[in-house]
Amino acid sequence: MRYRSGNGSRAHPGDARRTPDMHKSLRLAAIATVCAVAGGALYGAGAATAGQSTANSTHEPYNIGLLVKDIDTYYGTAADANGVYQASPTSPYAKDLARIDADAKRYIDRAARKAHRHGKKPAVVFDIDDTLLLSLDYEKRYNYTYNSTTWADYVNKADRPGVFGSAELVQYAQSEGVEVFYNSGLSEAQRTAAVENLKKIGADVNLDAAHMFLKDKANPPSYLSSCATAGTWNCTTVQYKSGTRKHIEQDLGYDVVANFGDQYSDLDGGYADRTYKLPNPTYFVS
Repeated sequence: MRYRSGNGSRAHPGDARRTPDMHKSLRLAAIATVCAVAGGALYGAGAATAGQSTANSTHEPYNIGLLVKDIDTYYGTAADANGVYQASPTSPYAKDLARIDADAKRYIDRAARKAHRHGKKPAVVFDIDDTLLLSLDYEKRYNYTYNSTTWADYVNKADRPGVFGSAELVQYAQSEGVEVFYNSGLSEAQRTAAVENLKKIGADVNLDAAHMFLKDKANPPSYLSSCATAGTWNCTTVQYKSGTRKHIEQDLGYDVVANFGDQYSDLDGGYADRTYKLPNPTYFVS
């Protein structure tokens, strides 16, 4: 299991290596139980969930073997005919997503009509990893540990299944006249694979560079100048993601009516009227 630090570095417990260019960083499985229970709920900006991390716990943490079993039960995890681990469409995970999607569609409909009446340009922002594209097979295959090479190979295969209901939600937002943007921790080097994979799952909406924001540490955009300059990246996840949403609102002139992510760090920092936390009990990104 892995935990992510604020500067984007990543390793697993007991591993002293820290590499700043890793895309999803350090993960800690002890968070997972809370995320599985509370993660599928509407998340208000600035809210915090008790027990998000037990990294500083003074009592015995949840048993990791039992936790993995709980995660498998939550996803309804099973290998398909090709040996790829899939989530079940009848799992608690799928049911949580269905409730979130139903609420989001009702809200987007209302928000879009209100924005259009007032002459505003409504927009929605989606994270990609485990918000639109499910990484369960990678997590299971590598026992919830991270390696930059295996992760890059996995992403570049562009064959991840969609998170249940994700493509439909993207398409729904577009049908309501809401501009769709993507705000991801994937790197510029992974853009081609991300676009290809999103097309495969049916989320083929606004997959151009003007709508899909990925990390470009070599040449960061000027709107992130407070934490990143050419060749120097000091942005936390929250700074990067909220700074991008600020750019969408203040520079591009949109009203971000909803922001979707599987991590609290996808949602913190403002510049969204409403935030939706999707469940993800497999890792935590601070």
